[in-house]
Formats: sequence, C-alpha cells, structure tokens
Amino acid sequence: MYSVTAIVPAHNEEAGLPATLAALRSQTVPPDRIIVIDDGSTDRTADVAASHDVTVLRPPRQLGSKARAQNHALPHCDTDLILAVDADTVLAPDYIERVIPAFADPTVAVAAGNVQTRHTRTLWERGRSTEYLFGFHFHRPIQALAGSPMVCSGCCSVFRRADLMAFGGFPERTIVEDMDFTWSQQIQGRRALYVPDATAWAADPETLTYLRKQVWRWMAGFCQNVRLHLGALITRKPLLAVWVLLALLEILTAPLWWATPFVAAATTDQSLGTSLAWWTGAELLLTTPPLLYAARRRRLRLATVLINLPCVYATKIVNLLYAWKALFVELLLVPLGCSSGLTIYEKGRADTPPSPPTPVLPHRSAPKPSTVI
Repeated sequence: MYSVTAIVPAHNEEAGLPATLAALRSQTVPPDRIIVIDDGSTDRTADVAASHDVTVLRPPRQLGSKARAQNHALPHCDTDLILAVDADTVLAPDYIERVIPAFADPTVAVAAGNVQTRHTRTLWERGRSTEYLFGFHFHRPIQALAGSPMVCSGCCSVFRRADLMAFGGFPERTIVEDMDFTWSQQIQGRRALYVPDATAWAADPETLTYLRKQVWRWMAGFCQNVRLHLGALITRKPLLAVWVLLALLEILTAPLWWATPFVAAATTDQSLGTSLAWWTGAELLLTTPPLLYAARRRRLRLATVLINLPCVYATKIVNLLYAWKALFVELLLVPLGCSSGLTIYEKGRADTPPSPPTPVLPHRSAPKPSTVI
C-alpha cells in the first residue's frame, strides 16, 4: 500500500475548508498526513485548519499562486504519493482508495478522478454542472481510452512524489500548473490517468465576477501551455496534440456555429424562427445523449439535468469571450513582445483581492522556512 500526503493550499478559505478537511479525514484509505498551506490569509483559515488537527504551514510572505503554495509544502512530504486538494473541494469517501491502484503501473506519474459541482444554486453553477457532466462523461473518457488525457484536474490530483520532485515540483511557469504537469509528463513518456469512479465535488463560480476570473485564468493558462508545449506534443505525443488542436479549432469556429441560424435566415428563404429551430435541434442532438448517459451513470434526476441545460449557454458565452481573449493575448501579443500575458493568479471570488504577480519561471525557487502551527 502506498503512503499518501494530502496538501491543501488555502487563501481566505475559512468557510469552505472544514468540509474539505472533514472529507479527507473520513477517507476509507486516509492520508498519512494532511498539510494546509495558509498563504497569507486575512481570515481564520489557519485557526480553522489547526482545529482539525492537521499540519499548518504559514509562509513568511504571501506566495501568490497555488503552485507556489503547493511547492512550499513539498519539503514536508516524504510519502510515495501526494494528493493536491483545493480548499473548496470535497472528495468522495473512497476517493483515495479508488485512485491509488492507478499507481501500480510504474509509468503513471499523475492520476485524478471525476469532478462535479458541489452546488447548483445560481445560473453559473448550473451551467458549470452541465459542462462537467458533459466533459467528464464524454470528452474525458475518450481521451482516457486514447491514453492522452488533456488534464488531470488540479483540485484533486494524486502525484507520484518521485516524478513530481524530479520535475522540480509543481510548475510555476504557467498560470495553470495542472495542465502544465499533465502535458509535460506525457511528453517525457510518463502516463497521466483519468479514474472515472473517483469523485470530487468542487465549489464552482456562483457569480459572474468569479466565473470571469476563473475562466480567464483557465483559458490563458491553456494558451500558455499551447505556446510552451505544442511543438513537443506534435513530435512526442501526437494524439494529445490532436486534442489540443481540436480545442483550438473549436474556439476558432464557435462564432461561426453560433451565427449559423442568423446567416441561414439572411441568405435563404427560411425564417429566423425556423433557422433557430433547426439549430436548436442540432445542438440538442449533439449534447443530450452524453448528458443522459451522465445522468444515469451518476444517478441524477433527469429532470434536474435537463432544467440546467439552458444555463450552459450563458457559461459558454463567457468561455468563448475569454478563449478568444487568450488566443489574442497569449498566442499573438506575447510572442510579439507586446504583452507579458496573464501572470497574476486570482482565485476568482469577488471578495478576494488579487494576489501578487506570479512570474513565469523555468524552475521554482527553494521555499523559505515557514511557520508550522
């Protein structure tokens, strides 16, 4: 059996942290150690963590990014595996038990499970829940069968410590460390695995402000990784390069698809209503079958899934706007030297002030000593 250290980076997470730590404590295969990195919190995050009888690290200054906070904990980890959990993510009780067997294959460097939304209270959470149902029950299984997952979700990934340390820790050179590490390991010939039966519930954007910040970080990070890795992917992991290129193609062609009913109405004898009806039918034909499968697989009420379906179009609009912004900034302006790209890690919540800039670095610096509570 492998030994496991769970590390939880946290900045102003006093509200969500108790559920995260309780879920870690109640695992059927509990972690050998739980470490919370309190990265410059101004609330009671450290006190809340300490009350759950875990190790609390307090860096001497705010590190300003998730990867930096995680790297700060690495010198305190001596187990076979490291489980990185976001401070607002709740793991199913058997999460560790289901993921650990993936590492029986010595070529596996990182593995992660199926992420779903914890709450579906607002338009944005409902839209994200639909995205997750579709992505984790359609896109992710296909990528897994092809042996080339796009990303092991950073909110609940398990890493082989030897691979993580050999790589220099969690990558700080891009704004999304999970995708960076997933691609880098596959380029090096290591494996990343998707474990569909291991479930984690993430607290997703409840407001448009939160959603915009999160999506901008995700899209900019994706394009940063495209800029950094695409050449190596094409030559050393071509199937993963195919998924990446398809994602770029989808971003580029999405406006055309959304404009189709209006163009059809303007250039043919069809009315706008008829064109929209045909377009809606095609959309439902493409999206409903995977959602029906996901609802059955997750034992969800079909009515709830279908009620949430229209909400996904609001989140898709936000996704598309920031995807195009990321293409322009990260793949055009940055190579031209006109922009440094996104370097500031913002968690996203409206009440969370921006963190200090996180420079793009080839290697992380050695962490300074921290206060251990």
